[in-house]
Amino acid sequence: MTTNDSGSAPKPPAKDPWDLPDVSGLTVGVLGGTGPQGRGLAYRLARAGQKVVIGSRAADRAEAAAAELGHGVEGAGNAECARRSDIVIVAVPWEGHARTLESLREELTGKLVVDCVNPLGFDKKGAYALKPEEGSAAEQAAALLPDSRVTAAFHHLSAVLLQDESIEEIDTDVMVLGEARADTDTVQALASRIPGMRGVFAGRLRNAHQVESLVANLISVNRRYKAHAGLRTTDV
Repeated sequence: MTTNDSGSAPKPPAKDPWDLPDVSGLTVGVLGGTGPQGRGLAYRLARAGQKVVIGSRAADRAEAAAAELGHGVEGAGNAECARRSDIVIVAVPWEGHARTLESLREELTGKLVVDCVNPLGFDKKGAYALKPEEGSAAEQAAALLPDSRVTAAFHHLSAVLLQDESIEEIDTDVMVLGEARADTDTVQALASRIPGMRGVFAGRLRNAHQVESLVANLISVNRRYKAHAGLRTTDV
């Protein structure tokens, strides 16, 4: 007796992991958009044609930074930035991470949140990873935002390269972590909007700590070789 004879439906083909959604019509908010990483991400996404709103604790500061970036970037206070955006990238300093997210819990309800914060310490020996009580910055975000869809990505990007207008493409992969495939696919697609970048699924949020921690190693690489190192995943 064949499978069809038994009445069982044929198994659907596996989904192509590179079949990603069209995210070109989504508005991206960047909390911490006046800092180096936030400004760089906002610039690259807007330059790629994405609608971008940068947020800051001071709306006038965000508006001034947006005017400098151009490409249609708009500035607003953090709460307004979160309300107006479909996807919200968290690029605030680690020291203000929990406080910022707690204050925006209502505005971030139902939103796709992308945490790119790296908990790091620095001493005379250089950078080293910190481990939050929740396990990682991304897991802290998930705990503080129970009604948001939290993912993690954009950890290993050089702010210098992101902001350099003379650079057309940034040769790097972006590790994307999260709990729902639809969400990680969306973030992968967003990363891939930037020329030279590619979003690669790298596991669930419980694996975020080692991804965040790797930035300490990249800082060491950059200091030794006077570089702006990124990551590429081979055979994928």
